[in-house]
Amino acid sequence: MPELPDVELYLFALRSRIVGSKLEGVRLATPFLLRSVEPPLDAAIGRTVTGLRRIGKRVVWELRSELPARERSGALGPRERPSRGLGGLAPNLEEALFLVFHLMIAGRFKWRERGAVVPRKVGLAAFDFAGGTLLLTEAATQKRASLHVVQGESALQAFDPGGLEPIGSSVEMFGDALQKESHTLKRALTDPHLVSGIGNAYSDEILHRAKLSPFKLTRQLTADELGRLHSATLDTLSEWTNRLRSEAGDAFPEKVTAFHQGMAVHGRFGQPCPRCGTPVQRIVHGEHEVNYCPACQTEGRLLADRALSKLLRDDWPKTLDEMERRRNKDQRS
Repeated sequence: MPELPDVELYLFALRSRIVGSKLEGVRLATPFLLRSVEPPLDAAIGRTVTGLRRIGKRVVWELRSELPARERSGALGPRERPSRGLGGLAPNLEEALFLVFHLMIAGRFKWRERGAVVPRKVGLAAFDFAGGTLLLTEAATQKRASLHVVQGESALQAFDPGGLEPIGSSVEMFGDALQKESHTLKRALTDPHLVSGIGNAYSDEILHRAKLSPFKLTRQLTADELGRLHSATLDTLSEWTNRLRSEAGDAFPEKVTAFHQGMAVHGRFGQPCPRCGTPVQRIVHGEHEVNYCPACQTEGRLLADRALSKLLRDDWPKTLDEMERRRNKDQRS
């Protein structure tokens, strides 16, 4: 988290605020954010942001130096002048510099007035522009968000884990990516080496829409199931990208979260499934969880929670009917 729809929301909000603007200064509140040595972060100061892109769940800024005075004055001949890049900006002939941000679980961007103070406990860095300051925060005990400074497109490719970009993919491409290895659907959808940009939250929503068990193996999918999963992936990601953008409007997004009002199963443990009314179930593994509807996705079977099923052993209910019988028995006793 943030995942593909959330990262796209950030990119949409940032384009109107920083593309075409010069990065005037960077204030690091913690040295642990910066994970690269060369080029130095100072090399980005004074450069103009000429483009933004997403690599998986990473946010990438492209920065270039201003043109030398001779080029700005038109002293170069037509054949010598560089072509105009994104937004009508004429990039320098040198390789672009890239800032690569990975927000991990709790990293967030905040747009504030120019020169805003970096928050003491959660602040990681501030990036100053003429029109405002972008704060990078992380409200977590363990600081995992990262920033790399990269020179050139070839070096940038090292940050692409190689997963398929789902938006715009064909069902054949999607199937080939998922079935490279035999994994559960939940694991395959969230593996950046297989599929790009999907994490814990939207994988839950995708699998619920497709009516598939999160623990079904990728190589056991029928053609019909693969088609449903592909359609559910495209529809879920597109709908949430558009919905989040519509909700934010022209404002900078302040409440980027894994739990959204209107989600079908993610973060809705115990609440009724919007499709059938069955209580949503959950399995927790450390910081990750699987949310699903047993009636819609697992034919009424309750998936085993490793911790609870080991603790309860024979008392662990295997089906919805068994869970209801035990619940009714407990209420009568």
